[in-house]
Amino acid sequence: MLDVSFLSRRFSVRALRDTDVDAIFTLCRANTQFYEYCQAKPTREQILQDLHIAPPGFDASDKYYVGFFQQDDLIAVMDLLDGYPEPQITFIGLFMMNRELQGQGLGSGIIGEAAAYLRSAGKTAIRLGIDKENPQSTHFWKKNGFQVIREVDRGEWTVLVAEKPL
Repeated sequence: MLDVSFLSRRFSVRALRDTDVDAIFTLCRANTQFYEYCQAKPTREQILQDLHIAPPGFDASDKYYVGFFQQDDLIAVMDLLDGYPEPQITFIGLFMMNRELQGQGLGSGIIGEAAAYLRSAGKTAIRLGIDKENPQSTHFWKKNGFQVIREVDRGEWTVLVAEKPL
């Protein structure tokens, strides 16, 4: 079991709850470029579902939908599946920064701190999926040490499965 408070030394981190939906929605809604590529728009209903959804057979107690806070302001969200798809791997289902804070190195800092904590917790890699058509996301994850290990055709879009060894 992870202690999410150790995912960052710079920001306070806690599990997000249903009562945080409005703050999450505000953060997500401002990230229009992300949603253009996945051809969707964030809704409160979708966010509520995302807070609790996990792959079939995955133990929900190993899912962590967390917020990174600067004082009381939500500046980033991260959806982690610990032990997915293999026990020694943690999967990032979503990572999104406050749009106004992007480009300042804060997101890379969070990813670096999270990777250090996951390494100390015995994980050997972090894995995630990137929309192949989204150059901003592809650049961010490659800059942070993730390498594409395969492509998955999802019909309407292609997902780049990327991994960062720890």
